[in-house]
Amino acid sequence: MNLIDCHTHSLNSPDGDSPAEEMLKTAIKQGLSAYALTDHCEVNRWFSIEHYGAEPNDYDTYDFGVDFENSMQENTALKEKYAGKINFICGLELGQAPADFGLSDAIVSDKRLDFVIGSIHQVMPYDDFAFIDYSKNAVAPLLKLYYENVYKLCKWGKFDVLGHLTYPLRYIEGDKGIKVDMSEHEEIIRESFRVLIENGKGIEINTSGLRQAYGRTFPDLYWVKMFREMGGEILSVGSDAHCAADLGKGVKDGAEIALEAGFEYLCFFKERKANFIKI
Repeated sequence: MNLIDCHTHSLNSPDGDSPAEEMLKTAIKQGLSAYALTDHCEVNRWFSIEHYGAEPNDYDTYDFGVDFENSMQENTALKEKYAGKINFICGLELGQAPADFGLSDAIVSDKRLDFVIGSIHQVMPYDDFAFIDYSKNAVAPLLKLYYENVYKLCKWGKFDVLGHLTYPLRYIEGDKGIKVDMSEHEEIIRESFRVLIENGKGIEINTSGLRQAYGRTFPDLYWVKMFREMGGEILSVGSDAHCAADLGKGVKDGAEIALEAGFEYLCFFKERKANFIKI
């Protein structure tokens, strides 16, 4: 089985714990068919905290423009150093592109990028779903806003795969045990899939949920199968590892879900072009 891990983070992400080169060496040891470093770049916090006039807290970080440049420089150097030893991809996880599509356009136009994951981690004016107090904020309107932002992201479409479609469930169902009726959001998810497919974009199976309380991938088989049945062809798999110890975890399970959903190939990107590899 050909395995890929196309969603990982290094020390060039504020929440990353391992150096980029250590991540890359781990991927080589695992014999992955393709490996991508996709450090965080939150569009709504690209500049300094002073630029936004925001109040500091214990969790938000700013100056993602600095992190982005550090990541691009290091990843580009590693591509040269390890050429011929691994199929290494210089990637990016772009968060909250709808916050500033003009800035997002400029970021994703960087020629050093092989691959862009489009993600939504928070919806304004709320915090990241990881930090919301769900005892004071109703889940239904939060998820409605979330999937509206996912749809806006898909309509913009200047990324390669949509990241962790069911991300909020990690915290709502997994950590807080609040059951969600996802049927309420099926129509807009289908519409988002339609837009992605029409524009030659894909989704990912993010396997981080398998090692968390949630216990399933983001998204799970139901949504991956729907994407395939609607005509989706581009599917990536990523562990969302933030340290070398988690790299590659669950990617075999992700590949098996892909097969069960009807996919024969997984997809990775080089120079923003899709490459298909038989599972």
